[in-house]
Amino acid sequence: MSIIRIGIECESIEGKNPMWGVGRMIMKLLEEISRRTELEKEYRFVLYFKDTIPGFSFLNAPIFEKKMVPVPFFKNRLFPIYYFALLPMKLWFDRLDVMFWPNYMLPIIAFGKSVVMLTEDAYYETYQGKLPFRYRLAYWVFVNWTAKFATKILAISETSKKNVAELFNINPNRIFVNYLGINFSLRLNLKENNNFQDKYILYVGQAFPRRHLKETVLAFEKLAPEFSNLKLIAIGPNKYETPTIGFLVSEVNDRLGRQAIVHKDYIKDEELVGLYAEAKALVYVSDREAFGLPPMEALSFGVPPVIMDNELGHELFGEYAFYAKSGEVDNVAEAIKLALTDSEKVQRIKNSGPEFVKKYNWNDFANRWIKIINEP
Repeated sequence: MSIIRIGIECESIEGKNPMWGVGRMIMKLLEEISRRTELEKEYRFVLYFKDTIPGFSFLNAPIFEKKMVPVPFFKNRLFPIYYFALLPMKLWFDRLDVMFWPNYMLPIIAFGKSVVMLTEDAYYETYQGKLPFRYRLAYWVFVNWTAKFATKILAISETSKKNVAELFNINPNRIFVNYLGINFSLRLNLKENNNFQDKYILYVGQAFPRRHLKETVLAFEKLAPEFSNLKLIAIGPNKYETPTIGFLVSEVNDRLGRQAIVHKDYIKDEELVGLYAEAKALVYVSDREAFGLPPMEALSFGVPPVIMDNELGHELFGEYAFYAKSGEVDNVAEAIKLALTDSEKVQRIKNSGPEFVKKYNWNDFANRWIKIINEP
């Protein structure tokens, strides 16, 4: 029996241990595959990097074949040349059975069977985003090309599948759903990993306007007099068009007369796990997401998530969340207050939430991914 050769584009994990997005998904998928020694007789996974091959131990598994596709004379630059030209040309010679493109875009000169991850974010960045014109043009060309010509498209929730099919006019039969997973292996003591030993609510994720961190800060300010010993800890880089969050946090802390709000761009995974473990609630009120890992990760610790009252939220969380009717300050404050005071529901989430969320795991993600990769 011949070996099935599957390619994976891996630039998103170069030189870093990603906390967010595509890079985290690729990391977890490769970690799972590296443990499957039984796959070695049937598969070889060819991993493509642009500038450097990371030193992660799981990449040393015999099932992986690692390849560099550098842009000559331009290390750490010119991603489009690597992605849209040099890598597809390399694939002409490598003769893979299928290629996985996780970054939403299928190069025009990439032939053969392809599986491409696509979310509605690509559509909104193209037509409503604030990115420079050259980036939006690239999205317009290559995301629409993906919609027409990718063999299969990976969506990470049923809600996202429906949205992607409608926005890009794709036959839903070409789209398969593969829910993301949560890392259940880390359970560390809070005091050993961070200095936040007060009562607090938590925000985790890149801070975009659609995720309403600004409104969350103002909602917290509104609630602070009633919960005088409570803090808000926000983890994630400021992605607002103007540097909104830092100034707002400073102003609100001044008005409250205490360091009630703490904002950090990044922390280590171990510290993040510690923060999840002791949080009173996780606030992640987002207008739209394809999935949204932070509230799932919080729920795995029995921490009640506060999320937007929308189709995706109910698909993923059901009764195991508190829902904000909108991203307006008053509605966010109302949902946070319920998460702090509805002791009966909070206890139910604490007792049953971790078991409920076990269905979202990277082992199942890898199983479904391998299955769909093999389908014609």
